[in-house]
Amino acid sequence: MCGLTAFLALSGGPNCPGSEDASKEAPDLRSQVGESLDLIKHRGPDARGHWFSGDRRVGLGHVRLSIIDLSPAGNQPFHNTDDTIHAVVNGELYDDERIRTELATEYKFKSQCDCEVVIALYQRYGESFLSHLRGEFALVLWDAKRKLFIAARDRYGIKSLYYTVVDGRLLVATEMKSFLPFGWRPEWDVVSLQEKGWMYGPGMFFKGVYRVRPGQYLVSRGFNEGEVRTYWDLDYPCKHDAYPESEADTVARVRELLLESVQLRLRADVGVGVFLSGGLDSSAIAGMTAHIMQQGESLGDDSSGNISRLSCFTVQFDKDSGFDESDIAQRTAQWLGVDFRPVHLDEETIASRLEDTVWHTETPIPDVNGMGRLALAEAAHAAGKRVILTGEGSDEHFAGYGDFLWSYLLEPDYSWASTSASDAAISQTTEMWKAADEMVARGVAGTVIKSTDANAAEKLNQSSIFPRIEWVYQIPFAEWTYKPKPKPKPNSNSNSNATTTPSAPETSFAESFSSKVLANITQKWHPLNSSQYQWTKSVLANYILRYLGDNIDMVYQIETRTPFLDHHLTKYVNTIPPSLKIKYDPVKRNFREKYILREAMRPFITDEVYERMKQPYIGPTRYRKGGAVHGILERLVTERNVQGLGFLDWPRVRENLVKAFGDGNGDGDGDPVYFRSSLVVAQLVVLGRRFGVKTVEGFEKEEEEEEGGVTSRLRGCL
Repeated sequence: MCGLTAFLALSGGPNCPGSEDASKEAPDLRSQVGESLDLIKHRGPDARGHWFSGDRRVGLGHVRLSIIDLSPAGNQPFHNTDDTIHAVVNGELYDDERIRTELATEYKFKSQCDCEVVIALYQRYGESFLSHLRGEFALVLWDAKRKLFIAARDRYGIKSLYYTVVDGRLLVATEMKSFLPFGWRPEWDVVSLQEKGWMYGPGMFFKGVYRVRPGQYLVSRGFNEGEVRTYWDLDYPCKHDAYPESEADTVARVRELLLESVQLRLRADVGVGVFLSGGLDSSAIAGMTAHIMQQGESLGDDSSGNISRLSCFTVQFDKDSGFDESDIAQRTAQWLGVDFRPVHLDEETIASRLEDTVWHTETPIPDVNGMGRLALAEAAHAAGKRVILTGEGSDEHFAGYGDFLWSYLLEPDYSWASTSASDAAISQTTEMWKAADEMVARGVAGTVIKSTDANAAEKLNQSSIFPRIEWVYQIPFAEWTYKPKPKPKPNSNSNSNATTTPSAPETSFAESFSSKVLANITQKWHPLNSSQYQWTKSVLANYILRYLGDNIDMVYQIETRTPFLDHHLTKYVNTIPPSLKIKYDPVKRNFREKYILREAMRPFITDEVYERMKQPYIGPTRYRKGGAVHGILERLVTERNVQGLGFLDWPRVRENLVKAFGDGNGDGDGDPVYFRSSLVVAQLVVLGRRFGVKTVEGFEKEEEEEEGGVTSRLRGCL
């Protein structure tokens, strides 16, 4: 619902009182914060605010999109009564009315805005206040009495939050571009790009820039360099413990929790709608929303109860693309009796939105989904909506992806008592594997991508999802990038990311998880749960929610809410046996992904959606030579632009671009793998241009520069 920026002058830095440089002319902090907010002003057109400490060592800035309490009382930053605690919040916090009632005698609320509960909860619980927040959020809080600085992010990474250090100041912001006015000069982190570390670790593809990871917070005391702590994490039961509930009870409980989650997310003082595809997840959201309205609940600021006023927005690709689901979505909308609004996304629209999509998401993703999401957000804005419910998070928690099938089959599911342990073991080593192979042969479950790193496979109990990450990102790096990077000299102030190039990137992926998580993976969790954990912490947070989430939706002032990503729901769903998430039918000899969710959502979806196999939301990957998409990639992926990056092999990049569109004799006869590769290169070019990233000159040159500078060692840990 908003955007934020903040800074903290660290002890010993050039901008801290008493330092050697403190007497020099101080930067115009008010101007820097203002320019930082200008870069994200689309996120908050309704109000802008800032606060600085008297000594200018701490500053908070905020732009507001009003959703709850549209009055000026809800503007930020928030301050407590004695003006010692200050906070800025981006997001939506549910259940705030109950919290207000509980804390009314000890905190004087100044508004009805949900986000104000942050300060009240902090005053009551201290650092543990984060565990009492329910919703999607990123926040920064400063306690002047304790000299305590906290930057926190929600449990799933729905809202983004980045940090870095520039000129002795810790900078925190919703988007990385907001660091630029403070003097940040971005540089590519080649190791992170090549080894895909930015897809799962705390470090980004820019040197010295980190993300606060889901369920974590960065805390600094006494202006010292901060440390990252975890306040929440996913967990799963022991795979040998019997599940105590029946299937019918489980269906009822999932339905109850999801209805509650949707109902909470319908509260707003503005218009609310739904993003609808042809799949189970968004169809269920639309169906539950219509059901809740029939029970007399308001749809945001609409209390009419008229279901036809529930607007559902659907991407409509060209009919001959093979990726269009708008006909199914329309039939769902007609069955529900809601307002159906298709948004046509043709090739010209995809091409015209590419560069803006990359700039706003700050993420190079090898598909065109983000352009479709941007078009949906624009349509929702034009229809007068400010809040949209979406279906992200369902596949991760209910096992909807084809990759999860292989993890499910790795071990018998002893937690589900429908068969004996011996029968389960026999079936999973014979009949079920054969059925899975047949599904793959028909292209139903997707191509199997196996690990080639025995060490990583052992650490992750054969459940690694890294091969999928590596398969998605295939771009040709220059030969010099494969050479070992020189180790930093002892006592050097080199960047914490400047380590030797990992010889086994999948092992690095495995070792990014804590020892506790690795122990759970090898000893406690079923392999399906292990894969779900890995996917939620990497692909969901850093790929899906960035390219199909907050940063793209807020371009048109749309706050998207994700009912499947509610920690009350997740806590229960994670206890459900793997065999109720992926269910095998011995008669039909096939698997039913998200089985328990299908049964729970049966009253709210059509027969067509109920029976339909999972189809991931992806855009077309074949385009005609000479068309608009080919034109934009030809314009971006030039020798000059690629050489300007400094770390890619131009001849191979050019070869891939040719293969991406074929010989031009057919209508879109190119190779999708090379198209995705070329698309990522084009997006890196856009990021390099718009962020003003300098050309990489090789590891040897990098080492020389690192030895001459001072870089923060702030690091994250899971």
